[in-house]
Amino acid sequence: MAKRPGDGEYSAAQIKVLKGLEGVRKRPGMYVGDTSTRGLHQIAFEVIDNAVDEALAGYCRNITVTIQKNGTMSVEDDGRGIPVDVIESEKKPAVEVVMTVLHAGGKFDQLGYKVSGGLHGVGVSVTNALSEWMTTRVKRDGKLYEQKFSRGVATTKLKVLGPADGTGTIQHFKPDPNIFAVTDFSLDILAQRLRELAFLNRGLRIELVDERVDKKQTFMYEGGIKSFVEHLNKNKEPMHDVRYIQGERGKVAVEVAFQYNDGYIENVFPYANNIHTVDGGTHLVGFRTALTRVLNNYAKKHGMLKESEGNLTGEDVREGLTAVVSVKLPNPEFEGQTKAKLGSTEARGAVDEIVAEALSYYLEENPGPARRIIEKTINAARARDAARKARDLIRRKNALDGGSLPGKLADCSERDPSKSEIFLVEGESAGGSAKQGRDRHFQAILPLKGKILNVEKARLDKIVGHEEIRALITALGTGFEADFDTAKLRYHRIYIMTDADVDGSHIRTLLLTFFFRYMRKLIEDGNLFIAQPPLYQVKKGKKVWYCYRDEERDAVIAQAGDGYSIQQYKGLGEMDPEQLWETTMDPERRIVRKVLLVDEVAADEMFSILMGEKVDPRKQFIADNARDVKNLDI
Repeated sequence: MAKRPGDGEYSAAQIKVLKGLEGVRKRPGMYVGDTSTRGLHQIAFEVIDNAVDEALAGYCRNITVTIQKNGTMSVEDDGRGIPVDVIESEKKPAVEVVMTVLHAGGKFDQLGYKVSGGLHGVGVSVTNALSEWMTTRVKRDGKLYEQKFSRGVATTKLKVLGPADGTGTIQHFKPDPNIFAVTDFSLDILAQRLRELAFLNRGLRIELVDERVDKKQTFMYEGGIKSFVEHLNKNKEPMHDVRYIQGERGKVAVEVAFQYNDGYIENVFPYANNIHTVDGGTHLVGFRTALTRVLNNYAKKHGMLKESEGNLTGEDVREGLTAVVSVKLPNPEFEGQTKAKLGSTEARGAVDEIVAEALSYYLEENPGPARRIIEKTINAARARDAARKARDLIRRKNALDGGSLPGKLADCSERDPSKSEIFLVEGESAGGSAKQGRDRHFQAILPLKGKILNVEKARLDKIVGHEEIRALITALGTGFEADFDTAKLRYHRIYIMTDADVDGSHIRTLLLTFFFRYMRKLIEDGNLFIAQPPLYQVKKGKKVWYCYRDEERDAVIAQAGDGYSIQQYKGLGEMDPEQLWETTMDPERRIVRKVLLVDEVAADEMFSILMGEKVDPRKQFIADNARDVKNLDI
């Protein structure tokens, strides 16, 4: 994979400078998103992405990311090392320019790098600007160089420390506490991104070391994205071996791996230059177009789909599909600053052509798997047709009833969705208390009867036909599946409010599974929350404390001394309306948790384990985590 120094030029002449670092410290959110957890990890990813770009260019095999005991971070690679010779126009060494000037690097004129990634592409200079201090060491030309910086300004000249074996760059930095509200790096967030990068760059070895807890993880996948799909499907029942497709058209390099499983969920992960384009783009369109066209052609050619029948739709052919679509191209065009959607037109044709050719050949050469795939898509089409008829029937019934909202919904009077919220409440009893205790102006209540359908194991027609899910979809107003539209959301804050027991946890998990699988945009947009009712009420005289954890209860009892009484809330229905309002629904006093999607791959894995068909992974999960259970309601 890797080329060695001398195979490709990378020198000061290839560093192009675009001025302007001064505003980074004044407006950090413009460059790294925010000054909390997201922004903190973004400055780490800017450094890591530089190392990965060396791997993309073919010069790096190993990257080590270390969280030091003092909370600082170092990133070391064995690439070519940042150039140290002087840039004539700047009268400074190239490494100093790269570290102190915004958008300075070898990626802007395609001389140093043909392809580069990076989530925002703002460069390592932003990391430098937002660090209390940063030390850069470069191994190059048989020497070890060092230069130190503070808050984006060089504090030493570039100097030679001594001889060095090999080549590479070592970056060590401390996030500036004057900028970031959070300065503790998350091992989970880093591991998710590093695992993803290792999958996307076959043969690249990435080591993550956390000296705070003496933990080390190594990510390296010789199978690349083929291994990625195997990882995604490890808790599902695959229908055939993972198929891997690779090709190049023009300047676009295409890699695709896919595998159908016997489930009903589509899981397609598109990437462009290692960037997860969560909103898709031209490469994803190319893949979907080729897949739909080829499967329709094969089904009709072999008599599985009659000429008189309608074609299989994109949704039909993607049921139960897990795929990774990765393209690498120079000068990618993205829609929006966050690079969530690829706009490069050449990617669509390249992916379409390469996938269509390889998939057609695979189907013809493998009639067994081909037949199983086509039969699955035809069954999906029938289920989708049944779901459509069910939706049409519901619409007609609603029209006859003179309204579309479910009867058990206690709506609010506020009509501005941004000022409205809805509580999804477990049980009629708790729903009654919530209806009485709420603020009717802006709070709506939807009581849910029993446990909703497990959508992880159900096809679309069953989901649409389930009464409680239908009521939920109708109350939210967004529609469902092809009709889903977040612009029609009737409440911008959705609270799941269940009992603090095993059944309540199960109902909450069922609801989270539904939102993750079929209304994920509501999670991504920050609309979904978990209400936190208290576990205990401690009372002494007229003094009342509500406690949400056992530790909190013990502390309150110690404070109260003798003469107290304690009530444990087994369910929401045990609270009167006033108690439910003041503990769980009052915006001034309630405790809620926002549902965030930090790691899409890990979330998919978790829902597959907890709610999927396979029992063994669930047993293993319980065995692995049993020691961590603190409160078990038996």
